Amino acid sequence: MGAASVALVTGAGGGLGAAIARALAGRGQDLVLNDLEPSERLEALAAELRALGVRVEIMPQDIAQVAQLPGYVAGVAARMGRLDVLVNNAGVSVLSRGDLLEVTPESFDRCIAVNLRAQFFLTQAVARHMLAAPSARRRAIVTITTVAVDHVVGKVLAEYSMSKAGLAHMVQHFAARLAPENIDCFEIRPGMMQTPMTSTSREKYDRLIAEGFVPAGRWGELAEIGKVVATMASGEFAYAVGQTIHIDGGMRMKMF
Repeated sequence: MGAASVALVTGAGGGLGAAIARALAGRGQDLVLNDLEPSERLEALAAELRALGVRVEIMPQDIAQVAQLPGYVAGVAARMGRLDVLVNNAGVSVLSRGDLLEVTPESFDRCIAVNLRAQFFLTQAVARHMLAAPSARRRAIVTITTVAVDHVVGKVLAEYSMSKAGLAHMVQHFAARLAPENIDCFEIRPGMMQTPMTSTSREKYDRLIAEGFVPAGRWGELAEIGKVVATMASGEFAYAVGQTIHIDGGMRMKMF
């Protein structure tokens, strides 16, 4: 048996990133945990995952610094010996929830810079590396967007949703380009998850769930997303080119 495959998870310091890392480690993946900077939370996660018998390295990088990304990807591959999976999980929300007419250039530019521009160029750098280092294994790029891409339009978060919509389109382009190279590209669209991003509106969302807005009748669990990401990164769905997986409790369904 060859060496374990290696996954790079961005935004691993957050709850969803940690859940994804746990699911990948559970399948025997070695991991590189990325975030803006080292933290006690990242160290604790790394220790937890190492106890499962996988190799884990913490490699901080601000992915919005796109000129540094080719060097960063090369550094990841050099330290780990290979790079087989990228999980685009890092992201930011709006600077202030409010009326579309009050969106500031600062908030708009921040969402575009991190949620779209950074992830495009990181994916590009990883794809270039993968093509330059052929492998007998199938490899994967899994990108996290949101149910708000095309199924939910609200009165706030416009710039966030727009940046994620661009990201969803990005996945399709990379999927078409990389499928012939045995590199799978997938999009995961989470629905209502209990994260810091939703904490300020928890009461509102609790009410919506109680009113039937989510057919499943509950919040989603971060571990549920992690399991799907790990499955899609496994190489077991090679013919599902560019597919979007909705982990939203049925929010996308039109109900009447």
